[in-house]
Amino acid sequence: MTIVSDKPDVSEEAPKDDPSQGKASAAVKPRPGALAESGSPLVRPDAAAHLSDEQVAELGRELDAIKDEILAKRGASDAAYIRRVIKVQRGLEITGRATLLVSKHKAAWVAGTAMLSFAKILENMELGHNILHGQWDWMRDPDIHSTTWDWDFVTPTRSWQHTHNDLHHRWTNVVGKDNDIGYNLLRMDPSQEWKPFNLGNPLYNAILAPVFEWGIALYDLELPDYQEGKKSKEAMTRDLKALGLKALKQFTKDYAATPAVAMLTGSGKQALYGTLTANAVRNVWAHAIIFCGHFPDGTDTFTEEMVEGETRGDWYVRQMIGSANISGSKFMHLMSGNLSHQIEHHLFPDLPSNRYAEVAPKVQEICARYGLPYTTGPLLKQVGSTWAKVFKLALPPKKA
Repeated sequence: MTIVSDKPDVSEEAPKDDPSQGKASAAVKPRPGALAESGSPLVRPDAAAHLSDEQVAELGRELDAIKDEILAKRGASDAAYIRRVIKVQRGLEITGRATLLVSKHKAAWVAGTAMLSFAKILENMELGHNILHGQWDWMRDPDIHSTTWDWDFVTPTRSWQHTHNDLHHRWTNVVGKDNDIGYNLLRMDPSQEWKPFNLGNPLYNAILAPVFEWGIALYDLELPDYQEGKKSKEAMTRDLKALGLKALKQFTKDYAATPAVAMLTGSGKQALYGTLTANAVRNVWAHAIIFCGHFPDGTDTFTEEMVEGETRGDWYVRQMIGSANISGSKFMHLMSGNLSHQIEHHLFPDLPSNRYAEVAPKVQEICARYGLPYTTGPLLKQVGSTWAKVFKLALPPKKA
């Protein structure tokens, strides 16, 4: 199966700009997601309104150069890194599950649950998410490839790659295009119409966090598109079947096989609680990291006018001002899947994640030089900021 690239579409079908107009020709419309070769969007975001077309183009060239530099440096050390993480993750999972087999002893339950939690976080964040982005496809290793990796998450990989890689990364924070703004459940932007249902924003988010993988699985079905006739019955049936098979696999592994073996030592109930806890811990962590990368104060959202006629440089600007980083230790970056460098990830989603820390200072310097915000902060600050927005947007807008 061919996976659509995360990179914005710069197809040859995109029209040439009329230099005399400084905008894409009105006679021929680029297909959705295609980038103009020059000019500017109909409207630039406020944070970038001070930039000229030439400055945006130069910014784009600078970021292209950073990416090319990293691509040229990829090699044995990167391959060794990802294989080492895989080895550690699998060791933690095997040892964690084995320890849960004797988890009627409290210390064994705590140790087994902790190891399994760490293993699931590593698999989802640093391995699954990044491998499914194609970050390691250049190795040509069939075991570490975006078309073959089956992650420890209930949503099927192909469904997630479509909604995340193809849609979210193309239309980052564009209201009406990027459904990751609230996941069809939460009101996360003032421009979204307020309804009485939104009063439950905090409650919905609190429920979503520990069952995040199931929320994403339902979201990836694209139920609103099906209800509006944009998604065929055949496609929905196919996706429901894929979800059913994946859910059965995950359920069997975590809630049947491990507890069943543990029953031989009288630890069946404890092992079940351990796998339930490990999944909840992983889900809460993934929810926090992902929300902190997109919704804290300082992240912008965009109208469709702001992407009409967008160039590659403008696309880069949108990724930088629409994302947020989390500052912290190397261990925190590892456990976040390096999504603590969300800005760099959105700029270069197919670069190896272990390179984002190297890229980040260069991106921050570019933002400072061009007068663009670079939103970052400690985890607790970003979590607090995100939850404050969840509460604030639960309420109806104040009347003018």
